Parts: sequence; C-alpha cells; structure tokens
Amino acid sequence: MQKHLLLSLLSFQLSLSILAADQPILVTPQWVHERLNDPTLVILQLNFFRLDYEKEHVPGARFLWPEWLTPNSPDGSYNIPDAKKATEILQKLGISKNSKIVLCHIRDQVTVTARIFLTLEQLGLRGQVSYLNGGLEAWKKAGFAVTKEAPAVKKGNFKVKPGDLIVDKDYVLRTLRSDTAVVVDARMKRYYDGEPAGYPRDGHITGALNIPFPDMLDSTNAFKPLAQLEANFTAVVPDKKKEIVLYCFIGQTACVDYIAGRLLGYRVKLYDASLQEWSRREELPMEVKKE
Repeated sequence: MQKHLLLSLLSFQLSLSILAADQPILVTPQWVHERLNDPTLVILQLNFFRLDYEKEHVPGARFLWPEWLTPNSPDGSYNIPDAKKATEILQKLGISKNSKIVLCHIRDQVTVTARIFLTLEQLGLRGQVSYLNGGLEAWKKAGFAVTKEAPAVKKGNFKVKPGDLIVDKDYVLRTLRSDTAVVVDARMKRYYDGEPAGYPRDGHITGALNIPFPDMLDSTNAFKPLAQLEANFTAVVPDKKKEIVLYCFIGQTACVDYIAGRLLGYRVKLYDASLQEWSRREELPMEVKKE
C-alpha cells in the first residue's frame, strides 16, 4: 500500500514537473508544424504592415503589430507597455495562462522580434515563449504551407505580471562596480569603438564589454548553432555565474544577445533606455577605444 502511494506521488510530481517545464527558446519549423493542432499554441507573426500578414503567414498565426507591445514616447523608443494596456492586447491575441507562444518574423526583422520575445518574458510569460528560428522564410524553405486566412481568436485570460528584466541607469552604474555582474554592449564593434552614430556622445559605456549582436546570426537570419553562440559569449564573459546587463542604441538589437544569453544559461537583463539616454546624460561615463 505504501509502495503504491509512493509510486502515485512520484508520478504526480513528475506530471507537475512536465507541466511546469519551460518550452524551448528556439524552435524549428518542424516543431511548430507538429503542434499546429494544439489548442494552447499561439503563433504571433510580427509585421510592420498588415498587408504583409494578409499576403502570407503560418497557418493559425495571429497578426502582431510590434508597436502594440513596444510603444514609443517622448522619453524614449521601444518602451515596455503599461501593464493594463498590455493585458488587453495579449488577451485580444488569445493568450491565456497556459498558452504556448511562438514568435515568427518575416525577412530580416530579427531584432524587433527578439525585442518582443524579451517583452513577453518581462510581462510574465517567461518560459512560455519560443522563437521560430529563421522565421517565415525557414518555414517556407522547410516546405510547409502558408495561408492568407486569418484565424478566429477567442479572448484569452492572461494577466500581466511585470518581471525584473528591465533595469535603469542606476542599476547599470551599480553593475559597473560589481564583481558578480558585467555590462555588455551589443552593438557592432565599430560603434563600440567610437564610430559616430548621430548620438550626443560616441563610444561605449566606460567599462562595458562587447558582444556584437550580428555575430549571433547566420546569413539566413537564423541563430547560429549553440556551440558558436557559446564561443561568442564565453570569449567575453567566461563565468556563467555573472549576470549580464545588455544595452545597445535603443534597447532593440541587444535583445538578440538576450535570446542567445538565455539559450546559454546566463542571467540576462536589459538597460532599456540604452545609449539614447546614457549618451545624453553627460554625468554618465563613456569612452572610445584607445589606439
């Protein structure tokens, strides 16, 4: 009797662990195709123009205009949306507590899709968001059909619970003085070194390291194999116990590094205001590469 109860308890705990397990961060077209009939699957195709979505999308995919979840304001670009507004948007997209979300980009629109990935994790969906590696082009290359038909969407019940992935300038300053965390510039090396980019000050945050986001992607706009991502990160931040605080120009391209860091098991956060703020505050330290 006791043995039976013990086995039942172990089986129940295993079931809970399976239910609680995070879904993959990167998924293949085949992975998505095998789950198209899963009622908990929510595919979001990012398009800046609805016409592109109406022309072709993954069957069942819902249209997501990026600015619904990355609103601009006079204080900065690509902000985290208000929790109440974000809840309305996500529920309208059919997202519920148990949803399995897959993000799909078109053409080369990787960075904005990566930003939405981080945004959804910040809004309380960490572990429930996957990124379709290679996007719509990879889906078509795999031989899977596209459609013009928009799906019927039932309102979801998810409610936003903001996380702690977004940090401010004061957090960055503390990180620069920390032995347990590092600040990483995700921009291309030439901008890190000091090539002018139209900002009030050139160069990088004093003390920041550099992991350029383009190094994470191959010629098809898909993430490179894990071993290559690992080499890119460990060459700069060999200690995976250290937290990484990322930044770029406006808090968008750094999100490619965010996904790569998550894949590799790093603890990663984003200084959202990035250089659009930092370069304008003259009291904050910046430097250019020394010859």
